Amino acid sequence: MSTERELHLGLMFWATGTHAAGWRHPDAVADAAYDIGLIQEVSRTAERAKFDFVFLGDRLATDPALQHSNPAQISRLEPYSTAAAIAAATSHIGVVVTANPTYSDPYSIARLLASLDRVSEGRAAWNLVTGADAAAAFNFGRDAHWDTDKRYDWAEETLQVVRDLWDSGAGPDGTGARRIVHRGRYFSVDGPLDVGRPPQGHVVVLNAGTSDRSRELGARGADIVFAGPQPTLLRRKEYYADIKARAARYGREQQVAVMPGLTPIVAATTEEAVALYDRLNALLVLDPDQEVGELVRAGGIGEGHRLNLGSASKVFGVDLRGCDLAAEVPAETLARAGTSEEGARRLAEITRLTRRTVDGPCRITYADLVHITPAPLSHTVVGNPEEVADMIQEWFEEGAADGFNIYPAYVPGAVTAFTELVVPVLQRRGLYRKEYAGRTLREHLRLPVPPRGTAG
Repeated sequence: MSTERELHLGLMFWATGTHAAGWRHPDAVADAAYDIGLIQEVSRTAERAKFDFVFLGDRLATDPALQHSNPAQISRLEPYSTAAAIAAATSHIGVVVTANPTYSDPYSIARLLASLDRVSEGRAAWNLVTGADAAAAFNFGRDAHWDTDKRYDWAEETLQVVRDLWDSGAGPDGTGARRIVHRGRYFSVDGPLDVGRPPQGHVVVLNAGTSDRSRELGARGADIVFAGPQPTLLRRKEYYADIKARAARYGREQQVAVMPGLTPIVAATTEEAVALYDRLNALLVLDPDQEVGELVRAGGIGEGHRLNLGSASKVFGVDLRGCDLAAEVPAETLARAGTSEEGARRLAEITRLTRRTVDGPCRITYADLVHITPAPLSHTVVGNPEEVADMIQEWFEEGAADGFNIYPAYVPGAVTAFTELVVPVLQRRGLYRKEYAGRTLREHLRLPVPPRGTAG
């Protein structure tokens, strides 16, 4: 990566949107998960805005509990097939595939990603995850999901073997293939790979997570660290500084980009953006306040706070059950809700997102208290194009992010809004590219092609 910092943008592609009710918005396509034409068109929209990459997530288990929290993840195409279709319909944008080494072997991962890098002419990337879904174990003949340490031990050896295999493939002239004869704790792999060395040498690697093991893996082995949500800008800057400090110990400070998730709710005016945010939340299906039976199966997804006044009562320490969701919350109730540090932080978040306050003429509603209760998937910003660009610029210049993985609340409308309203502002301010510097994802990230034998 060049020492001159450049903002980067990725598109987190959930076909029905990252907002839990995004699929119900009029500008969404509710059955887009299997509409490859739409997926390709959205990717071309991101490419016209000079995005670095399209990001394809994955889960190895499904669960009915996702219907109200992450409906886009209940059922969708596996990422390699989708990535190949995107690559065929685009020419510059990178394509990130999520592959979980906990349930894969290194030879297959190396082979699939090397093939994708060749099909895309140097635009493939691997999102290396170890998997948080315990239910996945029951789909792969195991009695239990491995603990964190074993998953990361396995992942680190997998990454080493995969990069060695990429180096073992023949070069463009058909020569240079060689065996690797890896004998490790978990794998014995001879090689060479039966696919030629990828055009990028090593496919770009992404990693996410906040644990010590994930931070260390990201700093030592990833090109992009996909940062999860943090409650404050201070915590975000601390995370960024920690990743950079760890990367510096491996001589990689300039080679690792930190990119948190960002959900922009943008419209031409602030008032319209807030109205859009409110409309999306009004489309949410709330959980019943009376919790009857087990709603999440063993090892399933969707545990944690439910979306109702009962959960909001626990978060704010005030009994809110039975209140009218549309009504403004009395000032004295909000005062009690804000007595804890966490309650005060969440009330401030509501004001930041809705411009409604605890004591002004437009006061916080009971519905606002419910909507702020679940842990967010990403940081959300609501505003006009200049306000959204201000936030992006602040995080970039304050050392909290090298770029953002954009989470569109609904698809394709929110992708179009961001690319047409916010990207031109970022370009006008000199923060974002107007043209690609090259054709490969490594060129977008200003990362050199590693020579053979540098898998480290």
